[in-house]
Amino acid sequence: MLLAQLHLTLPVWAHELDLEGRDFAGDEAKVAFAIELSRRNVEARSGGPFGAVVFDGNDRVVSIGVNRVLPQSCSLAHAENMAYMLAQQRLQRSRLNDPSGHFLLATSSQPCCQCYGATFWAGVDRLLIGARSEDVMRLTEFDEGPLPADWVGELEKRGIEVVRDLQREEACAVLKAYGEHGGTFY
Repeated sequence: MLLAQLHLTLPVWAHELDLEGRDFAGDEAKVAFAIELSRRNVEARSGGPFGAVVFDGNDRVVSIGVNRVLPQSCSLAHAENMAYMLAQQRLQRSRLNDPSGHFLLATSSQPCCQCYGATFWAGVDRLLIGARSEDVMRLTEFDEGPLPADWVGELEKRGIEVVRDLQREEACAVLKAYGEHGGTFY
């Protein structure tokens, strides 16, 4: 019998997050939260060192995502994809900013080639990035895959503003800690 349903989940600790009273105004605060999620994911041994958050135009969290590839046995369960899918399910539309609204993704690290592609169609207007892909590959054993030479320009052509190097040192610290443990937190 073929499987007819897919079930991906965030770790239990994600359901216990208290966002009451948190101030996510400003790009730095948004990326800091994505990095906080990546750190917590590593410390809880619930996935890889990546976190992502979809925010609406009023700085409210729509969804979060953390890397769940190994625990869920799914190569698509990257932090960005998890955040996109959960936001799309919550809002019941495949493009977040369609028909209207402004959404952004804050991510602890630059999207890999898979998440870069998903960003085209997710319906975000801005992409906020902590660590760069070269940081990820230098500090861990992850292969981020190929991107177009002008990947930022390609996103911007599609109306997605890209802001890089926000909280980069903090994001690199999480990657470094994960890499120094050989990525074996499972």
